[in-house]
Amino acid sequence: MAEDILVEIGLEELPARFIDDAEKQFLQKSQRWLDEQRIAYDSITSFSTPRRLAVMVNGASDSQTSIREEVKGPSEKIAKDENGDWTKAAIGFSKGQGKTVDDIYTKDVNGSNYIFVEKQIIGKETRDLLPAFKDIIESISFPKNMRWAEQSLRYARPVRWLVALFGRDVIPFEVADVHTGNHTYGHRFLGNDITLTSPTEYEKALQEQYVIANPQKRQQLIANGMTQLESDHGFHIPEDDELLQEVRNLVEYPTVFTGSFDNNYLKLPEDVLITSMKEHQRYFPVKDSNGDLLPYFISVRNGDDYKLDTVRKGNEKVLQARLSDAQFFFEEDQKQSIDYYLNKLERIVFQEKLGTIGDKVRRVRKITEQLSQRLALDEQTQANALRAADICKFDLPTHMVDEFSNLQGIIGETYARNAGENESVAKAIADHYLPSQADGKLPDTLEGAMVSVADKLDTVVGCMEAGLIPSGSHDPYGLRRQATGLLRILHERHWDITVESLLELGQKLYLDIGMEQVDHEKAASELDQFLKQRAAYLLQNVASGQDITQALLHDDIGVMPYTMAKAKELSWQRNNSAFTPVHEALVRTLNLAGKTNRQNVDPDVFQTASESDLFAVLQQAENMFASANSRQNAHQALQELARLAQPIHAFFEHNMVMSDDAIIRDNRLSLVNRIAALVYSYADLSAIEWKQQFESV
Repeated sequence: MAEDILVEIGLEELPARFIDDAEKQFLQKSQRWLDEQRIAYDSITSFSTPRRLAVMVNGASDSQTSIREEVKGPSEKIAKDENGDWTKAAIGFSKGQGKTVDDIYTKDVNGSNYIFVEKQIIGKETRDLLPAFKDIIESISFPKNMRWAEQSLRYARPVRWLVALFGRDVIPFEVADVHTGNHTYGHRFLGNDITLTSPTEYEKALQEQYVIANPQKRQQLIANGMTQLESDHGFHIPEDDELLQEVRNLVEYPTVFTGSFDNNYLKLPEDVLITSMKEHQRYFPVKDSNGDLLPYFISVRNGDDYKLDTVRKGNEKVLQARLSDAQFFFEEDQKQSIDYYLNKLERIVFQEKLGTIGDKVRRVRKITEQLSQRLALDEQTQANALRAADICKFDLPTHMVDEFSNLQGIIGETYARNAGENESVAKAIADHYLPSQADGKLPDTLEGAMVSVADKLDTVVGCMEAGLIPSGSHDPYGLRRQATGLLRILHERHWDITVESLLELGQKLYLDIGMEQVDHEKAASELDQFLKQRAAYLLQNVASGQDITQALLHDDIGVMPYTMAKAKELSWQRNNSAFTPVHEALVRTLNLAGKTNRQNVDPDVFQTASESDLFAVLQQAENMFASANSRQNAHQALQELARLAQPIHAFFEHNMVMSDDAIIRDNRLSLVNRIAALVYSYADLSAIEWKQQFESV
C-alpha cells in the first residue's frame, strides 16, 4: 500500500538569497535518502516560502524493496580442507550470513574459486525508517548560520515548528527541541493555524490561509500582475529575473501594485534612481516605450489588496526619503573637484601590506603605461588611457558611492563627464570595473579594457605577494573573478601579449616597493599556478576534455587568444580519425625527448635516406611553423607539424635510434629532440587521450 509523505520545516523568516539553494538541498537529499533506503515512490515535490521549506513525496511504498544479495566468502582453498570438507572458515561465513553450508556454492573470480551464498534482505517498514528525516533536516547548509537559546544546532534561522506526516500518521522525531506534528501556520498576519489530516491537503490548505507554497506559482503571480499593470498604464517594466526571484522569496502571498515619485528626481542619473529602487527597496523601475525612465515603480506586497492605497503611500514615502538623500549626496559631491577626491584616496587603505588606494592608482597607471607601449597605441588613445588610470578610483570617497557602493565607477563616469573629462576617459572609469562577475559583460572601450587589466593585475599580483591566496569559498578580494576577467579581456581584445610577461610586469612593481618578509619566488610560483587554474577554467569552455587543457598549459599560458584557438583546433582534431597517424608520429618523438638535451643535428653523420628526408622536411616545417606561429594561426601551425608525420614514421621504420655507435645515436636523438621541441612549443600532445577518443567514435 502506498502513502504520501510530507515534511515541513517552519522557520523565522529566511534571507531571500538562502531559500532557493536550501529548497534544492532539501529536495535532493530527500531523493537520495529514499533511493538509498530502497523506498519506491511516484513523485517528489519541494516547496518554499520565507517561513518554510517542505518536501512532498507522493505514492511512497509502505516498505523497502526486498532484494537478493550474493555474498562472497573466502577462497575455496580456505573453505575446504584436504578431505574436501568445509572448514571452520566456511561454516563461520555461512552462519554469519544466516545460512548453512548447504547454501554455499562456488564461482570463479579472476581464475580462482571462491565460495558464495545468496541471501534475501527483507525490506523494513517505511514508517520505521522515516524518523531519519531528522538527519536530512539537520544536514541542510546555509551561507551563514546562527545559534539560538541553548541549542547546539547551527541553522540560518531558528526552527519554530515541524510537520512530518506519513499518510495520516505523524512521523515522530525532534529537531532543536521542536517536536513533529500535523500543525502548520498560514500567513503571519492574514492566515490562521492549520491542522493537516493528510499530506495531500498541504498546498491547498496553505493557499486558503494566504500562503502560496510553490515558489514558481508565486513568481508567475508576480509576473502576471506586472503584465496587467503594463496593460493598464501603458508603460514598460524591464525584465529582471534576478530581482523577480528575490522578490518571490520575500513574500508568501504576493500582490503587485504601482507607486510614483516626484518628476524632479528624474534629473538624477538613471543608475542612481534604479539602484535606489532595486537595491534598497526591491522595487522594479518603469520605463516608457523609448526606454526612458518614468517616475513610477512597481512593488510587491506580502499580503492581499486590503487598504492597498495606504501601503502605496507608505512605499512612496520611503522612496521619497531615499531619493531625497541621493539628490543631496549628488549635489554635495559635485561641489568638489576630482583632485579633491584623489587626495582623499591617500588616506584610504587598500590592504595593509599593499598601501593606500592612492598607491594602487599609481601602480595601475604604470601598468597602463607599459600596456600602451606594448600595444603601440596612438598618442591620443594613450593619453586617454593614462588619464583614466589616474582618476579611475576618484569616486570611492564620494558620498554617493559611500551610500550606494555598487555604483562605484558608474558614479565616477557621471562625475568625470560633468567635470569636463572627455567621453573616452569618463567611459573608461566605469568600464574598468568590468567584468563584475566571472562571466559578466566586458569593457566596451579600449581605454577601459587597458585600465581594467592593469587594475586586476595589480590586485591579483599584490594579494598573492601579500599571501592572500583564495582557499575554498574564502576569496575576500575576488581574486578568482579578477583573474578570470583579466584573461577574458586579453582573449576578447586579441592582444598579442603573453600572460607571463604581464605577471612579470606586476611582480616588478612589488619588487621595487620592497615588501618586507615576502618570499617573491614562492609568490611567483603560486601566482603562476593560480592563473593557470583560471586559464584552465576558460579553456574548458572551448575544449572537449581536461587533457587538452593540460596539454596546452604544460608550460606557459602564453598569448591567451592563441591558446584558446589551439584548444579549439585540438578539440576538433582529436575527433578526426585522419589525424591519428599524425598524433602517433609526433608523440613518438615526445617519448624520446628526454634522452638528450641536444638539438644540434649534423647531416654528415646521417646513415640512411630517411634521416636526410626527415631533416629536410623538419627545416621547412620549422620555417613555416614559425610563420604560422607569429600570425597565431592555430590550424596552420598544427598542419605544419602534421607534415612531419610521414617522414617520422619512415625514420623510425628504417633506423635504430639507440644505435651502438654513440655519434650516430646522439645525432639521431638530437634530431628527434629538435622535432619534440617544436611540438612542445605548440602543445604537449602526449597528454591528450587520442586513442580513447577514436575508439568511442
